[in-house]
Amino acid sequence: MKQYSVGNQHSNNRSLLFPFLSSQMTQLMASGNQTMVTEFFFSMFLHPQRGGLSFFIPLLLIYGFILTGNLIMFVVIQVDMALHTPMYFFIGVLSFLEICYTTTTIPKMLSCLISEQKSISMAGCLLQMYFFHSLGITEGCVLTAMAIDRYIAICNPLHYPTIMTPKLCIQLTVGSCFCGFLLVLPEIAWIATLPFCGSNQIHQIFCDFTPVLSLACTDTSLVVIADAIHAVEIVASFLVIAVSYIQIIMVILGMHSTEGRHKAFSTCAAHLTVFLLFFGSVAVMYLRFSATYSMFWDTAIAVTFVILAPFFNPIIYSLRNKDMKEAIGRLFRYQKRASWAGK
Repeated sequence: MKQYSVGNQHSNNRSLLFPFLSSQMTQLMASGNQTMVTEFFFSMFLHPQRGGLSFFIPLLLIYGFILTGNLIMFVVIQVDMALHTPMYFFIGVLSFLEICYTTTTIPKMLSCLISEQKSISMAGCLLQMYFFHSLGITEGCVLTAMAIDRYIAICNPLHYPTIMTPKLCIQLTVGSCFCGFLLVLPEIAWIATLPFCGSNQIHQIFCDFTPVLSLACTDTSLVVIADAIHAVEIVASFLVIAVSYIQIIMVILGMHSTEGRHKAFSTCAAHLTVFLLFFGSVAVMYLRFSATYSMFWDTAIAVTFVILAPFFNPIIYSLRNKDMKEAIGRLFRYQKRASWAGK
């Protein structure tokens, strides 16, 4: 375990990462002669010779599919004029976020599965937590915007074109990004000031608030306030989406046309599935009333929203969406004709 005296390289690295905290860091580091942890080790990964490699190939294939599937969807939505609508605009944003979201965690997981050194630096851990939660909150806000879009499209179709303008879609996306990247910053900045001088074993497959804070050798009761704020964010997004879909379902059930009901349900089914998969796993992980889950279940829940939800998103939005399938087919046929013409 790499350790140094208080006030040396550990202080410098964290001051460089968060320069506005340098004065607080100096006060903390000057308080004693403790040795401080400068890197963490992930305890949940198997040794390469003891089964780690057997998980590496499936995870690599899943990550490749996530990148390829979401990239294809993003490109198709950008180049196909038929998909230049608010609904597909948000799906494109969601695809881009999924690529970034998984890239904050899965490459490090792959490295830990084949490496005997399953460690991450203090700065790397702080950055991973920041981008993981920032992108996750942004994704939740985008899913909320998608629910509002579907609500207006189905419950108020006559005014839909004048309400959901391209300008409003961009404003909602930018607002989601600001919400995600600003809300997490104070908590990360606070964690950066904490001393870590005991165990450096993280009992999770990535850096997360609770496993990291449990290693701090100081009072971390203030995290309860931060957790309450995050809980309010999750519940608020959940309620907005739930209320929107209750209204949507009531309107759909009141339609006289069977074909109209089927089309409306199929339009919303994909988003509703993604919403349940994402918010369901996040709620189980962060809104539970007990911290007595075993490490196995903690890891299983984390795998659900870190790996499985992004894996299923391209499948849900492409296979269950006729317009998307047709657009992907047009793109590949165009590329095929272009390659033949080049020959």
